[in-house]
Amino acid sequence: MNICVRNRFIRSNLVSNLCRLSTAPEVEQNEQVVLIDDTEDVQAKEAEIEKKRNKSGLSPNHYNILHDKRPYDEPKCLAHLTVKYSRKMYGKYGVASGVNPSLCWPTKEEIQERKEFEAVAFPFTIKEMMETARKKREEEKLKIDQREMELAAKFAKLDQWKKELNDKINKKAAEVQSAKQKKERLVEEVRRHFGFTLDPRDQRFQEMLAKREKEQKKLEKQARMEAKEKAMIAKLQQKNIEISDKPSQ
Repeated sequence: MNICVRNRFIRSNLVSNLCRLSTAPEVEQNEQVVLIDDTEDVQAKEAEIEKKRNKSGLSPNHYNILHDKRPYDEPKCLAHLTVKYSRKMYGKYGVASGVNPSLCWPTKEEIQERKEFEAVAFPFTIKEMMETARKKREEEKLKIDQREMELAAKFAKLDQWKKELNDKINKKAAEVQSAKQKKERLVEEVRRHFGFTLDPRDQRFQEMLAKREKEQKKLEKQARMEAKEKAMIAKLQQKNIEISDKPSQ
């Protein structure tokens, strides 16, 4: 009976030791998983704290721009995947943008396209462009010199033009005064014709005034014709004198 109890005791100890050895790695593995989960929780908490520190209320992209950081860590639209946008980010934020600097250099295709564009947009060489610019400057200088000469010539004639303008104004004023005096003289002649004071708005006065004006115009026309004839005769006489003064051949 004692032998049976001892064997049973030894067997139970052996089973318990084996179970303890088999469960030990599982406990260690579970402890490692728990540690990883704790790390993620800590990072999440730090991110939450950092978010609460942002009292400005700005969106993440605007907040980054305010602090001279790249607006987006990940592309948000197709434009963010272009080479142009990447070059822009590198040019503004440098190495911190995370862009490969090799993208900033043009490709062979871009260089070829640029050469073709410049061949069409700028077909002349630098020497030809300099020569064209020089000729343009000379033409502009020549125009300025000509303009200055014209202004100087006109300025020299300024006094003469003033005198001509004043003479023209005086002549016009004299003609107006003469016409006014002529009108008054005709009105006075009509009044003397009737022998009594008559209203200028009267029909008889108007008819007689028109008649006198017509006669006056006729006399003036005749005087101009006589003056023209006299001038022509004087011109012919002067021409005859010049012909007679020439030595005979």
